[in-house]
Amino acid sequence: MKRANFIFFAAIIFSISVSTVFAKMTDKIKIAHIKSDFSISELDNKAWKSATEMTVDKYWSGERAPESRRFNTKLLWTDAALYVRFEAIQNEPLVVSATPNLKTKTRGLWDRDVCEIFLAPNRNEPRKYFEFEIAPNGEWIDLGIYQKPDERITDWDYFSGMKSAARIDKNKVVMAIKVEWKAFGKTPKAGEIWLGNVLRCVGSDPTRGYLTWQPTLTKEPSFHVPERFGEFEFAK
Repeated sequence: MKRANFIFFAAIIFSISVSTVFAKMTDKIKIAHIKSDFSISELDNKAWKSATEMTVDKYWSGERAPESRRFNTKLLWTDAALYVRFEAIQNEPLVVSATPNLKTKTRGLWDRDVCEIFLAPNRNEPRKYFEFEIAPNGEWIDLGIYQKPDERITDWDYFSGMKSAARIDKNKVVMAIKVEWKAFGKTPKAGEIWLGNVLRCVGSDPTRGYLTWQPTLTKEPSFHVPERFGEFEFAK
């Protein structure tokens, strides 16, 4: 009996340990380095095969999202720029503008279908970060954010020079962005860690979905929670 109890509790401890390690592992994304730059319009460029694909399958609350709303993301970097690719399952009507503006940033884009990435270049100042969004129809927006404890200061005039591309396929949407390092004011080094999150808004109220790589665990849907940011490690 004592041996049985020992094995039982040992199994529980092992299970908890594995779960803890897994949780820590999923808090970090390694960004693969490639030597050559390419046009962001090449959504199926072979370079994307060098990136680790990560599936985002949770809502902001931590609740598991239905498979029909999950999405995958891949990140790459070169000495010149950051590349981010989103591929999302799309089995419900798109919430996009019928007359997309592809020339300038679109305010209020977050009220439609969109994928996003937040990036804080200085891990000691996670409240200062950049926000990049792209919609399935190619609309985009880039913002500088300073999330204070009691207010959010947004730099609406921030100009990253980001390049973007998007494609609507049967039952899925593919989107990608490219941002040169000058937009961040620094170029990362191999092994350096930035903070941030990867996100998706999809659908219409009252069933609109807010998916996040790192759940923010707020009472109401909110992405702007620097305390919940995960780590992006620039691999070489």
